[in-house]
Amino acid sequence: MLTFYQALILGIGQGISELFPISSLGHSVLLPQILKWQIDQSNDNFLIFLVATHFATAIILFLFYLKDWILIIGGVIRSLFKRNLKDNYYGRLGWLIILGTAPAGLLGLLFQKKIQNILAVPLLVAVVLILNGMMLWWAEIIRNRNNVRTTEGGDERLSKMRWSSSLWIGLSQSLALIPGFSRTGTTMAGGLLAGYHHEDAARFSFLLATPLILAAAILKLPALFKIADPALLKTVTIGAVSAAIAAYFSVRFLIRFFKSKTLKPFAIYCVAAGIICLIIFLI
Repeated sequence: MLTFYQALILGIGQGISELFPISSLGHSVLLPQILKWQIDQSNDNFLIFLVATHFATAIILFLFYLKDWILIIGGVIRSLFKRNLKDNYYGRLGWLIILGTAPAGLLGLLFQKKIQNILAVPLLVAVVLILNGMMLWWAEIIRNRNNVRTTEGGDERLSKMRWSSSLWIGLSQSLALIPGFSRTGTTMAGGLLAGYHHEDAARFSFLLATPLILAAAILKLPALFKIADPALLKTVTIGAVSAAIAAYFSVRFLIRFFKSKTLKPFAIYCVAAGIICLIIFLI
């Protein structure tokens, strides 16, 4: 059973690491090990806790972009009736999101459990976290080498993305099924390599994340309604609320951050954190 303190720390960690390009799954494996918490991460109660924190994060993302989602959903519905996307850039953006979500969604349903059971080992996760940092740095180098100088342009610009680019970003996102790779990091790296500005890449990443995280949480949502233990209900509530608050401030910070900054600070963090974890585990 998680303590109040552990639920609070893990909830805040989930809300931050799910949206920052530093791997929430990787941190959920590494943090308890570093802090020497005696937690059985395969226990049903812990899985219920993780579902609640992911669901809370997805709800915050959806509400944060609620106006956009209303326009996107309306645009997709309109495209189904008119059977074309002419002068309907929100509809086209919606279909781009659907296409970008499909690879990770399908692969997640087929292989997520197997991949995470095999690779959710602290030493391996630390190595993959280092690889995540190297991937972020590499994406920045390639983008600069290709002299990409596009500027942000919001939803209308994103709607002009090539279908192949959306599929590429979606395939990149599939790497996050491996603990230590970040979903935000992989999608942003894919967006940068497709020629987009950091702000546009981050915006598309957050829009892409919402249905994926929400769908994954909803599939396991029935478990939340089976909670009969008051102590478990308390820790789950603490984790979900703290994750929601952390996610809200995280997305606000990152939107401002990527208007002028790059992925390099997160790349340095991932490499440094991975190396430190390896030292701790090997000593």
